[in-house]
Amino acid sequence: MSDEEAHDAFRLIRWSETQGAPVCPKCDCSAVYTYQTRKLYKCKACAHQFSVTSGAIFASRKLPIRDYLLAIAIFVNGAKGHSALQLSRDLDCQYKSAYVMAHKIREAIGAPVESGTVAGEVEIDGAYFGGYVKPANEKENRRDRRKTPNGKRRVVVTMRERDGITLRYVFDAEHQAVPTIAAKVQPGSTIYADEASSWDVLRARFLTKRINHQEAYSTPEACTNMAESFFSRIRRAEIGIHHHIAGPYLSAYSREMAWREDNRRISNGEQYLMATEAALKHPVSRQWKGYWQRSVA
Repeated sequence: MSDEEAHDAFRLIRWSETQGAPVCPKCDCSAVYTYQTRKLYKCKACAHQFSVTSGAIFASRKLPIRDYLLAIAIFVNGAKGHSALQLSRDLDCQYKSAYVMAHKIREAIGAPVESGTVAGEVEIDGAYFGGYVKPANEKENRRDRRKTPNGKRRVVVTMRERDGITLRYVFDAEHQAVPTIAAKVQPGSTIYADEASSWDVLRARFLTKRINHQEAYSTPEACTNMAESFFSRIRRAEIGIHHHIAGPYLSAYSREMAWREDNRRISNGEQYLMATEAALKHPVSRQWKGYWQRSVA
């Protein structure tokens, strides 16, 4: 794809409501001037100059437009995710550029469901990810690493609507998710959960069906298999792709896996269009714009 073709593709996807006609991101005016020497537009109403990526998550870009289209195509093609190191090799760019680009895509694709709620039959569960405790060399010094706190391991709590969307949030402990569950699950819903004591208080608000995983993983009355499927995707991504997910970024990776899990049945082409449209309509990222230019913890 040439630069001109990539620019036209971006323009048609971003301004699909106007059949590709540019619209000012500042005042939403559709009357614009088009520069002939540069791929820029100027609003007739407010005189604001903008490009096809202005005001979107790829604003202030440095790479060619076609590299961003290629990055999205490569990103959505991975069933278990795509590492920033591999993406930098595919695009022949610096690791830092690929790292921020991948996180911008994660932010954009997960944004549409962030403010949503779930209803009907909802599965609730939590799983711990991140952190690493190095095993001791000698046998007598070894500990159960699953029960050894290291300050980095956090829990992802999911609210997965059967035949619907997946909401996920990151907490330090499962019981901290109860207020969020009460706010995000609509009244009248049926909650399916395991035997964890953290979910006992949900019986006061919802019809709750429980399953004891110490006795069975699934029964005709209750199961949390869809929530476990979501956690399995994160686990495979952590083990096979990223190898390490730091606590502060666990929310971003779980957001990506929720999107992949919800859209696993649609074609790669549709996923590509969805991700590109989400990236071009998402506002500038306050977390990832200028990420390497400031102090990063």
